[in-house]
Amino acid sequence: MEKGNRSFPAGGIALVLILGLTASCASGPGAKKNVEKDPRHQYNLGLIYLNNLAADETALNKAIVHFRKALALDPKHFLALNALGLAHSMKGDLGQAAEAFQKCLEINPSFTEARNNLGSIYEAQGFLDRAEAEYKKALADENYVSRQLPLYNLARMAFRQDKTKEASDYLDRALRYDPRMAMGHNLKGMILEKLEDNEGALISYEKAARLVPDDMNLLFNAGRLCAKTGRPERARDILTTVLEKSDDPELRKKASEALASLKKP
Repeated sequence: MEKGNRSFPAGGIALVLILGLTASCASGPGAKKNVEKDPRHQYNLGLIYLNNLAADETALNKAIVHFRKALALDPKHFLALNALGLAHSMKGDLGQAAEAFQKCLEINPSFTEARNNLGSIYEAQGFLDRAEAEYKKALADENYVSRQLPLYNLARMAFRQDKTKEASDYLDRALRYDPRMAMGHNLKGMILEKLEDNEGALISYEKAARLVPDDMNLLFNAGRLCAKTGRPERARDILTTVLEKSDDPELRKKASEALASLKKP
């Protein structure tokens, strides 16, 4: 799904789940006063704003307020620190995001989601050695249920550094953990396209688009490659769909330019 105006660091950030909302269900004046002083309640309120797919900067700011309230009530609430880091990262405040993830790991070094998230922030800041170290620490945690995320992040970093074989190896491992990882199939398409395996690349791009049909960026890659490899009718169909369904001005411009190029002799 397209993210609108949200600002994200590098991909593979671990998602937040809303948990433990029972603390928010009390009623009556006394109960309301007590629940306001419950860090779990403040944390859950923050998650509601953070997990809203339509969240804009106002919603993210409200999430941050509630996470900070949770931390004022319980400074060792590592989940609130991780969520605070996510909110700052979604706003593009990478320095504050890194600080939140670092504090989270100081309190709970075994909370590997925060380690992968911190690696993503370091990567977005250009600290690639630090990013790689955090990803590999996350990967080394055999109890981490989302090991496809650091593997994907390591693959993407390697690809950007023209380490194509290393990128492919990491990515194959990521997709074994999660065969439905759309961003992984999209990256596989990029790797195969670079290796001039356009047939394989197109299969990967189309698989990514099928897995997340609302994400027009994924579909655009399939259309772009069809145009590049002499499939004008297929390219036209795909790019027209992108143009009709995307609300991203930059992506619409790319799709329009690609469509215009198909009309040239």
